[in-house]
Amino acid sequence: MKLRYILPLAALCFLTGCGGKKVPSGIEKASDAVTTTAAVSSTSKTTAKVTTTKATTTTQKADPPTDLVLKCRDTVEVYDEIKLSDFITEKNVELKDGSVMLNTSDTGVFEAEIPYIYNGSEFTQKLQYSVVDTTDPLILNSGWEPNHKVGTNFDLNDYVGFADNYDSTPSLSYTGEVDPNKVGSYPITATVTDSSRNSVTWDLTINVVEEVPRPVDDNLRVNYSDFIKRYEGGNIRFGIDVSTWQGDVDFNAVRDAGCSFVMIRIGYYYSEVTMDDQFMANIEKASAAGLDVGLYFYTTDNTIDGAREHARWIVQQLDGKKLQMPIAFDWEEFANFQQYGMSIHDLNEVYLAFADEIEKNGYSSILYSSKNFLNNFWTESTKAAHPVWLAHFVDETNYDGEYAIWQASAYGHIPGIYGDVDMDIQYLDKKLN
Repeated sequence: MKLRYILPLAALCFLTGCGGKKVPSGIEKASDAVTTTAAVSSTSKTTAKVTTTKATTTTQKADPPTDLVLKCRDTVEVYDEIKLSDFITEKNVELKDGSVMLNTSDTGVFEAEIPYIYNGSEFTQKLQYSVVDTTDPLILNSGWEPNHKVGTNFDLNDYVGFADNYDSTPSLSYTGEVDPNKVGSYPITATVTDSSRNSVTWDLTINVVEEVPRPVDDNLRVNYSDFIKRYEGGNIRFGIDVSTWQGDVDFNAVRDAGCSFVMIRIGYYYSEVTMDDQFMANIEKASAAGLDVGLYFYTTDNTIDGAREHARWIVQQLDGKKLQMPIAFDWEEFANFQQYGMSIHDLNEVYLAFADEIEKNGYSSILYSSKNFLNNFWTESTKAAHPVWLAHFVDETNYDGEYAIWQASAYGHIPGIYGDVDMDIQYLDKKLN
């Protein structure tokens, strides 16, 4: 998705990789000398009065209007996607291009030159606006009632996960007492606060125990044949996704069980990129069996440069191999997200960089994520830019966004694989490329 921006000069270095037309001139962050900003409120929500200056001509064909009306919104939220036509609240002239996007890539007071048309000639008007952050941090993992082993160091960050739309390092604090050396239940109140002093608070109980109980696997297993019967009909087909955890797969048996495509893990990144032990065998055997093949890459990367590097690594491993399905970006480390030093915006940008690099090399990209994070973490523009592979382990999903593939179960049993396998549905009327 290509967006065009009205860019403050101070923000240009952050968006040099963005596509689309930009308005290049007469746009700058307002100096300290600006006297029209209102006082900062106690909630740290900065506002600014609209400042108008005398219109300046960019052509000598006519004079600017003497009764110009061109007013804008005082404040906008950081990272909001706002067209110029929505930013301007009142006017008596025609905007040159109302579809241009206002820059909201940083907080502060900015001054933008707005091109407009009057009597067939183009003029510009300087307007001042403030970009603010008034959005509370997002709790990704509230901790529920976590169990902590007695006698070990206690850090609440080990049990909760949170993120902020703008601040990459929001702070966590709590009230109440936890004695990690004494068995018992300790109710506490946790608070996450971002750099704009927005905060969110919730209650949880820390259970200090002798031994942390192992999780119980009580998930029902589903035969692939029953999975197909449940959903067959309509413009769909069925697939699976595999990695080294599925071992040596008999893809001929998988195909004969009604599977049409397979998403194969090519590798993963923690501290370094590692190829999946079964990747080479999986892609060779799946292709030989006549299955359509796509890939996924599990990553914990937190940098745009790293995402591009890893995308190039994938392309190198493929060495020109054709794929019938996309390459998926799989980021799942939300349980303690704060340890990665990213904002919500940052991770969206990391994925978009990965997808861009994949597509520059002739492949297509897809975003893999669960319903919860598709609703609360990935932005609408990110989801609109590339197809979505939805993970939602229910009989009938109620996710109301667009998705091209649905991973409906992680507990499938299919001939050709010993043990569990993820089962997927592809919607053939949804574009993957």
